[in-house]
Amino acid sequence: MATASSEPQSLHRTFRLSPLIRLTLLSLYGALMVPLPFLATAVQASIPPLWLWIGIAMGAIALYGALSERVVVNESGIQVTYPIWVPSLFRRGWFVSWQEITALKPKTTGQGGLVYYFLSESGAGFLLPMRIAGFAELVRIVQRQTGIDTTDVRPLAQPWMYLTLLGFTGLLWLMDAWTISTAITLNP
Repeated sequence: MATASSEPQSLHRTFRLSPLIRLTLLSLYGALMVPLPFLATAVQASIPPLWLWIGIAMGAIALYGALSERVVVNESGIQVTYPIWVPSLFRRGWFVSWQEITALKPKTTGQGGLVYYFLSESGAGFLLPMRIAGFAELVRIVQRQTGIDTTDVRPLAQPWMYLTLLGFTGLLWLMDAWTISTAITLNP
């Protein structure tokens, strides 16, 4: 029989990008890019389709790397990090300790949404990751660790927005199938 421990549980949690967001953005990228080599062949473009395939593959790897962002919280602070295979040129990782965070400041985006920045004692701003699975839990941890009221903090985009985009991406894939089959028919 286990007994309750009087020691506090250690805080260590890793949040990853929402699978819905990752699936939607990777699918959209594919739907926009995959027809290009077929169309290049159909119109006999000066760029060889092989070069387009190589560029598409490199872009897909870069996009997957960008979508591999992880948010790690522990007793000492919050950190945004990427897997080691993502080149440091593409990494925008950061770390800020809970003690350094003085405020959570909302900022309006160009499209009218709200994003939030952690403000540190030094005046630096760190963007609160908002597209992660478990966002509500992350916000509760931030409130518990910093004492900042986070009751009004909401994610930038709601799941229904990504579901709608995924639905339209599916329709785009149907159009791509028709486009590719037509391009193949023109140049067998």
